[in-house]
Amino acid sequence: MMNFLQKPNEKIFGLKNLDKDTLIFRVLPRFLLEILRKYFRMEIIGAENIPRRGACVIAPNHSGYSGFDAFLLGHIVQQEGKRVPRVLTHHFWFLTETTAIPAQKMGFTEATYENGVNALKKGNAIVLFPEGEAGNFKPTTKRYQLQEFKRGFVRMALETQSPIVPVVILGAEETHINLKKLKFTKFLKGSVIPLPLNILPLPAKWRIKFLEPIHLPYKPSALEDAELVHEIAQDIQEKMQAAVEEEINKRGNPFL
Repeated sequence: MMNFLQKPNEKIFGLKNLDKDTLIFRVLPRFLLEILRKYFRMEIIGAENIPRRGACVIAPNHSGYSGFDAFLLGHIVQQEGKRVPRVLTHHFWFLTETTAIPAQKMGFTEATYENGVNALKKGNAIVLFPEGEAGNFKPTTKRYQLQEFKRGFVRMALETQSPIVPVVILGAEETHINLKKLKFTKFLKGSVIPLPLNILPLPAKWRIKFLEPIHLPYKPSALEDAELVHEIAQDIQEKMQAAVEEEINKRGNPFL
């Protein structure tokens, strides 16, 4: 029961006692993410497949150019799985202190092999997008066509003997429309950026489905077998592509 003798500013979540960093980087983002969850009429399937403890590699498809899928998936894992994942994200977040400090405070980690393995060895769940920027920045004309998986997530799982939890995300492709993928040839050579049609997110329905964890039946030494690692990554990609297509057939119009 609320104590009505409290001052008004002491009633709401104890905000008076929170420091500035907690308010800006924890309370406010969670509040905004809950708004987005309702705005996208988000449906969560298979949350019971999120391991409640121990190391695991959560591997989703990547799309929509904005990074909303990374923010929202991390939030869903925290809400539904009752654990705080380490989200491995694009190195652009860490090029300057202006973006790196907020990213780190919100639980983002630069997507390197070493960072992923270190987090797993500490028993953490990590979120890692196997498609990388190729999936995130692909044009909308290729929506829901999974791009070739990088193999780092398989090597991480093998080295740390962690299960892989494939995740399919529908809705991000329609939320942010990307016209084209631009490649730098002179400055920042090798980098790519999107050419977006819209900045404000469109109200497409989102569906996030966690598939059953995959426990790889190999010893850590198997990560040196490039052919095997490639085959495992390819098999998981095909499994996720089939799941994506199945969910698309079920959902109908993404805006209704």
